Amino acid sequence: MSGQLKKIGIPLVILLGAVAIMMALISMREPPEKKPIEVRALLVDAKPITFESVSFRVETQGNVVPKNQTSLTAQVAGIVVEISDVFVEGGFFSKGDVLVTLEDIDFKTEVKLAEAELARAQASLEEEIARGKVAEREWRSINSSTPPELGLRKPQLAREQANVKAAEAQYERANRNLERTRIRAPYDGMVLSRNVDIGQFVSTAINLGDIYSTDVAEVRLPLTDSDLAFVSLDSGQSIPVELSATVAGKRASWKGEVVRNEGVLDQRNRVVYAVVEVKDPYLRNSERDGLPLRFGQFVNAQITGNSADNLVVLPRHTLRLDGSIIAVTPQKELAIRSVEVMRADENYVYISNGLEASDMVALSAVPNPYNGMPVRLPGDVSDVSPDEKDESDDPNKIVQSGSDL
Repeated sequence: MSGQLKKIGIPLVILLGAVAIMMALISMREPPEKKPIEVRALLVDAKPITFESVSFRVETQGNVVPKNQTSLTAQVAGIVVEISDVFVEGGFFSKGDVLVTLEDIDFKTEVKLAEAELARAQASLEEEIARGKVAEREWRSINSSTPPELGLRKPQLAREQANVKAAEAQYERANRNLERTRIRAPYDGMVLSRNVDIGQFVSTAINLGDIYSTDVAEVRLPLTDSDLAFVSLDSGQSIPVELSATVAGKRASWKGEVVRNEGVLDQRNRVVYAVVEVKDPYLRNSERDGLPLRFGQFVNAQITGNSADNLVVLPRHTLRLDGSIIAVTPQKELAIRSVEVMRADENYVYISNGLEASDMVALSAVPNPYNGMPVRLPGDVSDVSPDEKDESDDPNKIVQSGSDL
């Protein structure tokens, strides 16, 4: 019995002794040092505001069309005997070039007949003038009074003068009809289509082909009501426009100017069309380098609009949905400013009022902002933790560059 007690008592005594020693050690340990929890202000990326003068640019799009488009027709009837080599689709011609020639034999005959009739009328006129002089001498030889109009053959003279004028008109018309057998280009241009060929009989109602003028190209640009607030179409001054497009995989640009507006609000899409002119779009009479501006090309346009002073230009994302801007005051606190926006596009917002010169604008997202919210900026002393500051002040600390690592 006593042996069993020993087996049970000895381990129990050892366990109790270990517990007592552990409790003594715990009671002797110093409590850990308590440090206050430091709550750091929110880090915000911000930039100072600047007031500047801005020239607005209105962006729109349109198609390139010729200023003049003509359907060629003959003024006289005849058989086509010759067609110019340039009178083909896409061919270029100059003003006065003969594009189509009609048979002119009959018209040359009419010129000869008119010329003969004119000569006959002129001879009759000269004969009547001579008769009038003879009649006047005869009258004065027998009578000293004023001779009558009929006695001097003045009515007959007037008739012969009228016959000469009629003959001259017929001669001029015959020559015009002869000239009209050669159909000439009315301007510098290019051929869109040709509808006749050699040997074909054409009348005055037949369309010979369609041509475009190449001296000036036009682009109709739609402008909304909001765009018109920044473009003075009725000022009477030239408004520069830059046109651009991708041609053969490269970006090309052309200079033009607004010459007029159509003056009517389109009832379908509620826009006003401004007309831009580009001189010599096919570079036919110009030595400048570049690509031609082809008819039918779809182009983007930037119209130089009005100017405004003392504006703050900010990235578009800084404008909140309620029309306010989050600013950072010199005291490193947030201030929610209600601003007046003159214009906003997909990239920038132009603010005319509501910001102070000492403000900085928060560029980074701020969750749940409120007026007076403390913030810190990149580079502030408070932006570095005490441990990081102590390490940076350690003169024995060795910093390796990225190339050494």
